[in-house]
Amino acid sequence: MADETRIGVDVGGTFTDVALYVGGDLVTAKVPSTTDQSVGVMDGIEKACETAGIPPDEIDAFSHAMTVSVNALLERGGARTALVTTAGFRDVLEIGRQARPDLYDLNAEKPDPLVPRRRRYELDERATPDGIETAVDEREVRELAREIEADGAESVAVCLLHAYANDENERAVAEVLREELSVPISVSSEVLAEFREFERASTTAVDAYVTPAIDRYVGRLAERTAAAGVPTPRIMQSNGGTAEAETVREHAVTTVLSGPAAGVVGADAVVSSDDTDGGENDLDGLVTFDMGGTSSDVSLVREGEIERTTSAEIDGLPIGTPMVDVNTVGAGGGSIAWVDAGGALRVGPRSAGADPGPACYGKGGERATVTDANVVLGYIGSGTALGGELSLDVEAAHAVLDDLAAEAGLEGALEAARGVYRVANANMTRAVRAVTVERGYDPRGFGLVAFGGAGPMHAAALADALDVETVVVPLPGGVLSAFGLLAADEKHDAVRTHRVALSEVDPESIESIYADLQERVREESATGEPEIERAADLRYVGQSFELTVPVSGGFDAESAATDFHAAHERTYGYRMDEAVELVNLRTSASVAREAPAVAYEADGDPLKGEREAYFPGTGHRETSVYDRERLAPGERIEGPAVLEQSESTAVVPPEWGGRIGGDGTLVCRKEERR
Repeated sequence: MADETRIGVDVGGTFTDVALYVGGDLVTAKVPSTTDQSVGVMDGIEKACETAGIPPDEIDAFSHAMTVSVNALLERGGARTALVTTAGFRDVLEIGRQARPDLYDLNAEKPDPLVPRRRRYELDERATPDGIETAVDEREVRELAREIEADGAESVAVCLLHAYANDENERAVAEVLREELSVPISVSSEVLAEFREFERASTTAVDAYVTPAIDRYVGRLAERTAAAGVPTPRIMQSNGGTAEAETVREHAVTTVLSGPAAGVVGADAVVSSDDTDGGENDLDGLVTFDMGGTSSDVSLVREGEIERTTSAEIDGLPIGTPMVDVNTVGAGGGSIAWVDAGGALRVGPRSAGADPGPACYGKGGERATVTDANVVLGYIGSGTALGGELSLDVEAAHAVLDDLAAEAGLEGALEAARGVYRVANANMTRAVRAVTVERGYDPRGFGLVAFGGAGPMHAAALADALDVETVVVPLPGGVLSAFGLLAADEKHDAVRTHRVALSEVDPESIESIYADLQERVREESATGEPEIERAADLRYVGQSFELTVPVSGGFDAESAATDFHAAHERTYGYRMDEAVELVNLRTSASVAREAPAVAYEADGDPLKGEREAYFPGTGHRETSVYDRERLAPGERIEGPAVLEQSESTAVVPPEWGGRIGGDGTLVCRKEERR
């Protein structure tokens, strides 16, 4: 495994990033993303292989992260979906939790459900945890199938009441629909066997909505890779682990945060390396900050573990499958700056994307973006070639910032660029606060790991705003999500609701459920014998939320209660003298994958020259410009400085200094100045 040739490809909104590990060396590439993402993926593979001097058919393993699912949700471009549910529960998707998106906004609107009411169908059935009260009438299901077909549905979600506890009726419905229809059928007891009707229905509807798009995309990509002699890709899931292509084609909802999850895995892998010299052992944890072309993704790593959640929302749609806990804001390098009705300067969430992209790309962009602002500020130089190829049009960047300045009543391109930079940073700072301060964590004790094409340019400014003293920029920071794919384990999850007071737990029943869950995740594991982990969701009786605690060996009610009390106090600051209830049983299977040990050697003079750059608080400063890949381990950098490489640019402000770790990682601290 250690000496195999691996490639990871991550598709972003603007660029497609590639990391190729061959013979102990890491080769990276960045190419423009394409409308058919599989075309850009193959372009990136060919570019990386050409640089490495190997043919694509010498690749042993291929891992991939993409944005097909999340784009389908955000753009409402998924399948024409039908929902089959129990009579009387047709409107669950619309009613939801009756919670307003903004408590004090009387005009706030919830997103439209993925399945409109006219395509939500009811069946006369009733299952309970104790058995079937009303069995499914097969004739009724077949008649319903004809209605669905006549309506032109491209996918069907089946979510019956209490199917999480007794799936007999739901399986019967799915069997008939699969006989009668030639479209994908998503079944709630297979997608998310948990109670809470709204969340289960929403997750199942999302799975049905994105499945056709994922199926088509993965199929196209598999054909292209086969033609090039490249292995069929393993797909990154939202939980931070990869899975076989066929598995995700059957469970498409697991891919909605594919790319952001890969970035967090990459950040954790780099900072955990002995060669990083990031001082992570002195930190309370890591804040991962991934600023790409269209958005910025923020997450946490605490006590060496990536934070995960089972209660995420994408564009207001609840999704209950396990995923890396990522907070996303619409502030990326391609985010468009604009002036609102009140005359205030705003940034995002609209993006210039890959085509035409920012004005400085010279491809016809006519609106000012964050990248254009960084060009005007001097952080990106006229000689910078993004991805090693794309030359910048500095005059175009100044022109669109002049236009923005006129619209906003500002004095010229520089003042507009300063405003865009400040507003974008404020948006991203709020995202960091959302995963730290708002959850009871002090960001001052964390290190900020910055990556993505634009992240290292903004990281120190965010750190200043948050009083964070350590910024870590991995060497492959511009393509860290692609690098994370090389290090990602295979991972599968399963859950089943089993509600019972801990005082009434039947150990044999618990063990039987765990055995079933373990069999399921073992069957999905394809790359080796998995390590099995058990967990349980517990709560105080009467609570409406749960905490997940690990379960070692057999389930012991007393130990589970002790662990839950401790977890509750750690999370909320107190514990209660109340009975504890078991809610869900969880199992995960992971096949560990060794992160590639990348050799780093620097050669040549790293200093490229100087240029003038603007820094808030100090104004314009002569700034040293370095070739990032020529900085030797142990070398110190005094700000102000700009470190350039083909996939990203790092900015070290005047108040900061940095040093290079053994693996080429840049570690910046305020006390590092000479």
